[in-house]
Amino acid sequence: MYLENLPFTICNVGLSFKKADQTIRGKFNIDVNNQQLLLEEAKSMGIPAMMVLSTCNRTEVTAFTNQIEKIIHLIVKYSSGTVEEFNKVCTIYKNYEVVDHLFKLGTGLASQILGDYEIVGQLKNAFQTAKNAGATNHYLERLMNGVLQANKESKNNTKLCSGVTSTSYTAVQFIKHDFKDFENKKILLYGLGDIGKNTCKNILQYTSNKNICVINRTHQKAIEFKQKHPSIRVSSEAELKDEVKQSDILIVSTAASSPTITKEHFTDKNYKLVLDLSIPSNVSNKVNELENVKLIGLDELSKKTANTFEIRGKEISKVQEIIEKHKKFYDEWIRHRKLIPALHELKANLEAIKQDELIYQSKNIKNFNHQQAEIITSRMIHKLSSKYIKHLRSDDIVAAESINTIRKIFNNDHLTND
Repeated sequence: MYLENLPFTICNVGLSFKKADQTIRGKFNIDVNNQQLLLEEAKSMGIPAMMVLSTCNRTEVTAFTNQIEKIIHLIVKYSSGTVEEFNKVCTIYKNYEVVDHLFKLGTGLASQILGDYEIVGQLKNAFQTAKNAGATNHYLERLMNGVLQANKESKNNTKLCSGVTSTSYTAVQFIKHDFKDFENKKILLYGLGDIGKNTCKNILQYTSNKNICVINRTHQKAIEFKQKHPSIRVSSEAELKDEVKQSDILIVSTAASSPTITKEHFTDKNYKLVLDLSIPSNVSNKVNELENVKLIGLDELSKKTANTFEIRGKEISKVQEIIEKHKKFYDEWIRHRKLIPALHELKANLEAIKQDELIYQSKNIKNFNHQQAEIITSRMIHKLSSKYIKHLRSDDIVAAESINTIRKIFNNDHLTND
């Protein structure tokens, strides 16, 4: 594959739910502000392109560099974990492994919940953050475009997204299973990040329960959310303890760096189901000490819904075929870019010969038609270039070797490679 012959290494360094539990993933979560700082420092270190993805299930950096230790240093610097902790659970991909990984990630094959498409929006945000920071290049942009195209085709042509489609939907299904009279239960949603919003939307869309109260640390955001969903009720953070007391179900998605819900928030003895959808965990572990509270985190939620993915499992091979097709497109694009310097070299030499010959003929031929000669010679150069491109596309042709051959033929070693 042509990625292996690039003058740089593409690497992907990170950790995920596959090796790291919820606590460790929380330590290496990198918030948006630190992502921007990380990207800026990477640029100052001479890394040409980089993207940082940090979600509840993974933190990983895709970078155009072979200096793995530098990437690990940056991840640790802008999170709260240690190098030792990271090295125990990290994964490192290089070159085509990175391409394969990102395609599987973008199509839902690498998600903790098979077919979870929330990762697509997170990938888009990660790339846009990198682009805004000036930390992308043509290779990364083309790769992400391919990943998004594969995602779209997978959605339209397979059933990988059938049934449970996201963490937020899975949460709703779990709640309904836990409460037989779910429609009458009072729900408190604390935190309006992407997962929080989607969970609320799924409750409204897939159930008849309208007893939903929403609290967000930025109160205005909750008010704006209510304008789009008038059936919900909005309360303030000052009323959090009272709202917890009144609720049967508490869904926490506050995306804070430390617990926002503690044991002290529970002042009554009524049974409560608490779903902590945050990374790091935003519900204190001490809540487990309460006999009347059932606390469910992301990892446990995923395990309890594993039996719902039989249909999705049968679609994996179809998605892999789509991935292979789009990986091939990306590979061909890289191959074409590798041919461009050789083509420019040939055209530059032919153009120089053409101009010399046109000047010579215009001096020696009376009434020389310069315009017509220009058209004819330009067409000849175009046809010769087309033949040359076909020649370069042969598997046994290496562009760099072909450039050297052109230089020997035309005796133009002074020409530089574009």
